Amino acid sequence: MKRILGIDFGERRIGLALSDPLGIIAQPFLTFDTQKDGDIFKKIEELIEEKNIEKIILGMPRNMDGTIGEKGKVVQEFSQKLSIRLKMPIILRDERLSSVESLRILRDAGAKLHKYKKSVDKLSAALILQGYLESLKRKEDEKSES
Repeated sequence: MKRILGIDFGERRIGLALSDPLGIIAQPFLTFDTQKDGDIFKKIEELIEEKNIEKIILGMPRNMDGTIGEKGKVVQEFSQKLSIRLKMPIILRDERLSSVESLRILRDAGAKLHKYKKSVDKLSAALILQGYLESLKRKEDEKSES
């Protein structure tokens, strides 16, 4: 079965998460360092083939009032480049406060502050992806109830 890739894009780090093959659970997967890891597009392309990924959910940062600010425009540009290169569906999903939630989870789990940076981006990607998977489940449940 195919998987879904969640991405939390940052100019310094990009967090990745994968769904399980059934599309129920999102799991933190990797973090790329955009300054050290080379061609990020190529790495994502290789991951898509290796993990049998059918679509991408990309976190879209929005201002608290829902508008798209400067970071959102950078993500839109990244999304366009990724879409052209991969020729696969990319769904933008509101990611407001996902990093804040990731930090809270890591703190509550007792993670050390110096290790947060290595985990927060992939955990944020997992939260973004899990939200998408749950929205699919809700839609499915609504259809079965009607």
